[in-house]
Amino acid sequence: MLLEAKQIGFRYERDLWVLRGVDISIQSGEIVGLVGPSGFGKSTLCRILAGYEKPHEGQVLLHGAALPTSGFHPVQLVFQHPEKAVNPRWRMSRTLAEGGAPDESLLEQLGVQQEWLGRFPNELSGGELQRFCVARALNPQTRFLLADEMTAMLDAITQAQIWQVVKEVARRENMGVLVISHEKNLIHRLCTRVVDLTITNEKT
Repeated sequence: MLLEAKQIGFRYERDLWVLRGVDISIQSGEIVGLVGPSGFGKSTLCRILAGYEKPHEGQVLLHGAALPTSGFHPVQLVFQHPEKAVNPRWRMSRTLAEGGAPDESLLEQLGVQQEWLGRFPNELSGGELQRFCVARALNPQTRFLLADEMTAMLDAITQAQIWQVVKEVARRENMGVLVISHEKNLIHRLCTRVVDLTITNEKT
């Protein structure tokens, strides 16, 4: 399966182009790094790839077809700040079940404790909440995972644990992964290929 963006252009109202003429592709089973300076559109591109934003130019294709608009989305995005991605009125058990029944072994691998399931998001630490968001995104129906600085706020031990789980799931499920990080060591350790947005982005 292939996730690809073709000639993507995007700008906020009355602003200059954030993205222009951007091409990027991710194959199933591939871990791709996306690098570039702050403000150069990396997070915006992730939101477009996941269907949160519509480009003003170009298109995003999943295996040659438009992104689905209903049901569980096969392209999942994990943000740097997990509190923005969960409903504060839902208990964590409901958040996890949103895309289907959670995998118990996956929860254990990510260090998610059963006693947390009855809590609300504001009753968890940022690291605990991020573990939930990663678990929810690593659904068996997920074909591509977009990780936008998703471990930047975590300590080194937690980062290593989460990325090890992501790598194992990606390999087992033949899942494509896009990694955004300012940590060059992480990018080069994880990724099979790196895309530099300063080269492909022709914004003016």
